[in-house]
Amino acid sequence: MNLRSFLAGAGLCCVLMFATRAQEKYPLEPPQEFGLGVTPAYEGYFPNPDGSLSLLWGYYNRNTKEVLDIPIGPENRIEPGGPDRGQPTHFLTARQWGLFTVTVPKGFSDKLTWTLTANGKTSVVPANLDPLYLLSPLKDAINNTPPFVGFSEQGPFVQGPAGQSTALKITLPDAAPINLWVADDAAVAPGQRRPLTMPVNLTLSKYRGPGAVKFSSEHPQLQKADFPTPGTSPLFTAKATASATFSEPGEYILRVVANDWSGAGGGGFQCCWTNAEIKVSVSPGAR
Repeated sequence: MNLRSFLAGAGLCCVLMFATRAQEKYPLEPPQEFGLGVTPAYEGYFPNPDGSLSLLWGYYNRNTKEVLDIPIGPENRIEPGGPDRGQPTHFLTARQWGLFTVTVPKGFSDKLTWTLTANGKTSVVPANLDPLYLLSPLKDAINNTPPFVGFSEQGPFVQGPAGQSTALKITLPDAAPINLWVADDAAVAPGQRRPLTMPVNLTLSKYRGPGAVKFSSEHPQLQKADFPTPGTSPLFTAKATASATFSEPGEYILRVVANDWSGAGGGGFQCCWTNAEIKVSVSPGAR
């Protein structure tokens, strides 16, 4: 068994322990296309260089087909300090890993909870600083690190779940251009061959906004490109382009996630992927 398999197994054990605890509060429900709830998922915490902590969150939409929009407010709130702490308002189906972080100060000891109500079902999940939930999303045991993502060839570039954001303004019916530059170390476990697939794959999705969003591609293709690389000489550098169109005016947030070979949300042991956000202000067109 290689190191990555061992770590993935260890991560699975943690997930199973979490699932067992969750089942004590949220009984298992048979799969349904519509009508079920959405459960917040507290995934752990990691320290920042300034001494603050980042609390990592995802969710589980139990519906197999129903995508839900839950505005910030009584039915979608994080407290204390909320109700808005950067959580999504658009909930895709199935389990969504490592979507956003909430930063809390060093020495944080308050009880922080995310409350979601969907289809009349309310779930309340607390965060905690139990050592079992301590994460290392910026480097794993084989020294693999997350992809770098930038919105410009000159950067800035960031790694990890905290990510960065950029802002655009468009007028209907124009499309919002999406340009991304990516670099990665293409690391694999000792003795393991590098897969034949690209070291990084990108996924675009709606995170917030009043209307429907359509992407030219939800998984834009990466084309190898040379540019000043961040970090220590990444083995892989590439660029991707796409666009997004909107059904109505308003304020939107689009999510960009870059997964390396470790998979979505770090493949179960939570390293190594990078988030980014594109805030799009969409104005109505001339009449």
